[in-house]
Amino acid sequence: MTMKSTAERPPAELGHSMKPRQLTMMGLGSAIGAGLFLGSGAGVQSAGPAVLLSYLVAGTLIILVMWALGEMAAANPTSGAFSVYAEKAMGKTAGATVGWLWWLQLVVVIAAEALGAAGLLFSVWPMVPVWALALTFMVVFTAINLAGVKNFGEFEFWFAILKVAAIVAFLAIGAALLLGVLPGVTSPGLANITGDFAPAGLGGIATALFVVIFAFGGTEIVSVAAAETENPERSVAQAIRTVVWRILVFYIGSVFVIAAVLPASSEALASPFAGVLDAARIPGAATAITLVAVVALLSALNANLYGASRMVYSLSQRREAPRFLSALSGAKVPMVAVGVSVAFGFIATVLELLFPERILPALFQLVGSTCLVVWGSALVTQLILRRRADRDGTPLPLRMKGFPALTVFGLVLLGLVFAVGFSAESSRVQLVSTLVLIAGIAAACRLGARLAVRPAAGEPQPGVPAQDDPEQGEAAPGETARLPK
Repeated sequence: MTMKSTAERPPAELGHSMKPRQLTMMGLGSAIGAGLFLGSGAGVQSAGPAVLLSYLVAGTLIILVMWALGEMAAANPTSGAFSVYAEKAMGKTAGATVGWLWWLQLVVVIAAEALGAAGLLFSVWPMVPVWALALTFMVVFTAINLAGVKNFGEFEFWFAILKVAAIVAFLAIGAALLLGVLPGVTSPGLANITGDFAPAGLGGIATALFVVIFAFGGTEIVSVAAAETENPERSVAQAIRTVVWRILVFYIGSVFVIAAVLPASSEALASPFAGVLDAARIPGAATAITLVAVVALLSALNANLYGASRMVYSLSQRREAPRFLSALSGAKVPMVAVGVSVAFGFIATVLELLFPERILPALFQLVGSTCLVVWGSALVTQLILRRRADRDGTPLPLRMKGFPALTVFGLVLLGLVFAVGFSAESSRVQLVSTLVLIAGIAAACRLGARLAVRPAAGEPQPGVPAQDDPEQGEAAPGETARLPK
């Protein structure tokens, strides 16, 4: 088998017009949202400056996960990404469970981002009520997602450029503040970091770890978007290399500045970027960064709607969701999948506005640690499929270095995160809720597979190679070394 054959596109009908630069900025932009602009303050409040340790752990984990996903996505670019790979490695129920779990996480986050952006915009422009702004955002970004992947990619590219520029400016101002070179402003130095590094001890670091991990969620969209990208082998490799180091620089750099300038007890941590700029006495900067945060939330909403629609489209293609969800528009966009994904967001938004602080917190309790499960499944899947490819001598366009040691290290690190999570009461409830949700989804997927009408003898399943047993990850003879096409 040649290297070209391993990266052959799946037989889906989606477009392939997303450019490499758009894929790179999409991966970066999807991770720079509420988690950084708002969640970083909550992390500092929980752990103090020791939140930097939480970011280092989570950052190491996401680098390993992205390398693993990149290897699989370059070999088999498909809209189902890690769901398809999990099905290949561990069976149909595992693949469908991971896919539906990720979809549910994204549609909940879509509602949260619409409301968060509306609330921030209302704070600086109280002309339109929050509910009207949130619903307007949902309508506008639904239209953008229906316009075609090329237009979507370009829109997301410029959104991400704006966010990156704002963070670079923030880091420059923060560095100037800490170095004491801003005129008329006294530098806080590093007293906040060196004075009481971990005021809440290990428990605070554990609590912050889950806030941080949720902030990193979304980077896996790169593997989903690979299916609609020109030259996925090169595009994925470039995106992975670029995204991982930029995320670490932007996140850890920004949090270091925040922790150094604002003490853990500061009320300004409710909007940490604005708090730092207020301390630097930059006129109008706080309002400007609030508007940038609005853009960041809307960009993440845009990317998450894209990811959710492609995942449920892939599930439909594999008969793990109703077939009508795979219908495509003239622009080669899964229009029904987009509509269904955003519909949940509309419902959750309306309910949250009717019952403030009750709906979204309950939903987040269920899906808050979902990304941990998705990351874990990606590492296990890569371990299985890479061993299978090496055993059969299959060339891969992109190979994760340090295999299998780094993959195993990632799984050990993930296991420690779960152990720490179960040791803290605040995160234990979230983990148990997520595990219960997973069990429910898995049971429903298994039951649905049993009740579904099986294809006629010899009829191939779209996007999935023929298998001897629908619950086994091994493909038919001659296909064991290949990811599903």
